[in-house]
Order: sequence, then structure tokens, then C-alpha cells
Amino acid sequence: MRYRTLGTTGMQVSTLCLGAMMFGSWGNPDHDDSIAVIHRALDAGINFVDTADVYSAGESEEIVGKALAGGRRDDVVLATKAHGPMGRDRNMRGNSRRWLVREVDNSLRRLQTDRIDLYQIHRPDPSTSHEETLAALTDLVRAGKILAFGSSTYPAHEVVEAQWVARTRGLGRFVTEQPPYSMLVRGIERDLLPVAEQYDMGVLPWSPLAGGWLSGKYRLGQEAPQTHRSGRMPARYDLSTGENQLKLERADALAVVAEGAGLTLVDMAVAFVLRHPAVTSAIIGPRTMEQLESQLPAADVVLDAASPVASTQTDAPAHSSAKVEELDPGQHASASA
Repeated sequence: MRYRTLGTTGMQVSTLCLGAMMFGSWGNPDHDDSIAVIHRALDAGINFVDTADVYSAGESEEIVGKALAGGRRDDVVLATKAHGPMGRDRNMRGNSRRWLVREVDNSLRRLQTDRIDLYQIHRPDPSTSHEETLAALTDLVRAGKILAFGSSTYPAHEVVEAQWVARTRGLGRFVTEQPPYSMLVRGIERDLLPVAEQYDMGVLPWSPLAGGWLSGKYRLGQEAPQTHRSGRMPARYDLSTGENQLKLERADALAVVAEGAGLTLVDMAVAFVLRHPAVTSAIIGPRTMEQLESQLPAADVVLDAASPVASTQTDAPAHSSAKVEELDPGQHASASA
């Protein structure tokens, strides 16, 4: 396992971050099995765990809290997020001070901890000013409830505006950004990644396997696999559509490149994301032990400049909310990842 500094925080984190979205009713409802996966990841050298309040309506945080209880909490850089709806009350969501100061205590309780190392705002909130949100987060740092804060799936212009507000108002700033990024979704290379580098932000890409398309299971001439994800969101994997057929063709072409380099497609896909100089850690989101074991070796793969995939051009859509939601593997009826 390799480690990098998380933005300007001084915290050292593994280049693989364990995403906990699939632990709980959204993915693996067996708490003991999910905890075993978490423990295996920690034993393999992963020291960075990312979850969110909205994942399985708080159940993911509860599972992570159980897994870290008994002495493992201090060995982990623990990240969670807030923004998505957590109840029917219209104020139990968003980025307002009113909600964040309440919800951070709920996350602390579910996680069984007295502080959150990285507290992230899951999505922009057009009804709340950056100043309102950043002031609340700054106060939570001063209160010792969180140690640093970041954003998730913010477009580049929102990142710039938030940095400007922090500087001009004397507030704490977002030190990380968590965007979607993979060999199939490269739009952030145009603007978000350069902006993050400019502001010395840590970048924590989610869905490096593009929602499973780069798992190696999607190949031309083979029957599409029946997976947990395709069962939940069949339209995203319906090969009768032109868009999904194009994804299949590109996934197959990349699998051929990986085979030629002696790699699995999973290894190459994760290594590609980690190769960008702005990226700190890639978030992997296994649901089962088998999936975790298939992704752990990627931590040791380094693509050099001569690698064919380093210049392979695939789909590079703009960093738009429409494209983000389309490839979000954890979309739920009431919230998205």
C-alpha cells in the first residue's frame, strides 16, 4: 500500500480509500459480513474510510462505527458527508448551518466517535450561500467535532467560488474535492483537476470502475453479467441502448489493453485514476469480500508515461450533474451517492 498527503492537512492516507456506500441496505445488509470486509481492508494497509449519512439512511455509518470500535478508530482517517435528505422534514437536508450543526452530531453518534477527520458537503446547495456553509463548518472545526472539511461532486466554478468566499471572509476552506473520475468519465481533466491543483486540494475520485463497466465483466460477445448494481438500475446496463453499447465497446477495448500489459482491467482502471498528479486517493466501493480482494492489488500498480492507456482517449463528458447522476452507482430513490 502506498500513502499520500491529503491536501494541505498533513494527514497521510492510503492511495486506496474504502468507500462504505455498499454496506447496509443499499448493498450488503449483513453487518458482520460488512465489518469483516472493513477489517480486511484495514489489515491490507488501507487507513482511509469514506462514508456518508445518507448511505442506507445512516446504516453505513453505523456499520463503520461498529467496525472501528474496540481500538481501531485511531488508526483510520475517517470521512463522512452531509447534504442528502435524512427525513421527511424539509430542513433535514441541504447545506445550511441549521442542518449541519445538527447532523454532525448524528453522524458522530452513528460512527461512535468524538471527531470526524474529514467532513464533506455531498453536493452544492443552490439555496444556501457558500458563506453560510463555510462559516458553520469553520465553527465545527473550532468546536473539535471535525478536523477538516471538503466538497463532493462540486463543479469547478463552485469550487473556485467557495475558495474565494473562504479567503475574503476569513473562513476555513474546502481542502478536498470528491468527483467522479474513471477511464470512461474524464471530463474533470479539463477544469476540476487543474482547479484542485491550483488550490492544493486533495482529490478523492469515486467510481474509478465507472459503475462496474471497468470491472472486466463486460466484454463483447459475452452475455452481460447479472450484478447487484444492474438489478437495482437495469436501464444503466441495458445493452440495447446505443449509449450502453458504446460503453461496452470501450470497456472491451480497454480490457484488451490491460491484458496486453499483463494487468487486470480493475488494476489498470484504478491505476489510471491514481496516475493523475492531482489525485490523492481513489475510492473503491466493494460490497463483498471477493470484490475487495479483486481491487486491493491495484494499490501496487503504477502506470508509466509509455503505457498505452496513459494516452487512450475515451468518453470525456463535461463535469455536469446530468452525467454524474447517470453514472452514480449508489443512486437511491431519495438520494444519490
